[in-house]
Amino acid sequence: MAPASSCHTDSMAFDAPIVGNTHQIRTIEAFDADEHAHNLTDWEQSYDQITRGHFHGALAELHLPQMQVFRERTSQAVRQSCCVWPDAFWFGLPEQSDQTRINGRLAGEHAIMVRPGACEFELVTPPDYAIYGIVIRREALWQAAELSGCRIDWAQLTGTEVMHVDSSSRASLLQTLSGLLQDGGGCTDRDLRQQVLVNALLALLDTRAVDSAVSGSFQRRQRIVAKARDLVLAHHDQAITVPRLCEQLFVSRRTLQYCFEDVLGMSPMQYLRLIRLNGARRHLRQASSKSLTVQDVAADWGFWHFSQFSSDYRKLFGQSPSESLRQRSH
Repeated sequence: MAPASSCHTDSMAFDAPIVGNTHQIRTIEAFDADEHAHNLTDWEQSYDQITRGHFHGALAELHLPQMQVFRERTSQAVRQSCCVWPDAFWFGLPEQSDQTRINGRLAGEHAIMVRPGACEFELVTPPDYAIYGIVIRREALWQAAELSGCRIDWAQLTGTEVMHVDSSSRASLLQTLSGLLQDGGGCTDRDLRQQVLVNALLALLDTRAVDSAVSGSFQRRQRIVAKARDLVLAHHDQAITVPRLCEQLFVSRRTLQYCFEDVLGMSPMQYLRLIRLNGARRHLRQASSKSLTVQDVAADWGFWHFSQFSSDYRKLFGQSPSESLRQRSH
């Protein structure tokens, strides 16, 4: 997996986005984190559940001529790998932003997150979380900014992750988004709905203050965490230990602990276990062979003590591994 915020090249295959093909508000629920990740149209995503209990996700999504608008709810804390279609910008407005991490950085209050299309980024979100999202084609945003006289520093907008904005402008945009996703904002004209939303977005961008650049030391911590994840996934049939991670990454145990706590808000041991449990769940739910057993999957993800695996699995996901296997996709 590519490190967080790495951008795809033009050779990467993306389906053509369907923005503009429908005018209905689409609502969908899911009871598995990774299943929920795939419900958002034209995104490349995978989710790992972090906190314990049954998962419930809800999505309300609306497509306008040059935009995609959505509200997403998740009941459990989730680690998200996200990438939106090219030639677009994503703007994310959490309803409660103080506990959101984007590429390891806390967004803070009165913030809006932004990422360009075809550029992978990572979110870590808390339980009982809701976020509004806007994806707008770059050309449409540029034209609207020109018409309104709003000057946008495109290089800065592409390079930043967090913008601190005027609280009243942010509240106004959230109110506009809420209305659109409940009843279309009382308007059936898609072009007019888009114009209203773009105007609210531009008003917010006019008040923005871009977060300071990421320090070199924080970038190093991000790279260490990304390399640790790559190592775990590349050798998922082995129970990789913290000492082995330290040896492979050429860091001390204290440094590794600090990197994980600073970037993800958890210890390396917690992270290793969560990644492997989520990998096992994905394997169980996507299994195509009828002869596959829970024991096979446990072993394939480095869990050799089956009773402990079953207990940890049930605590995290609120169901047994065998129940997940019975719910697999067909």
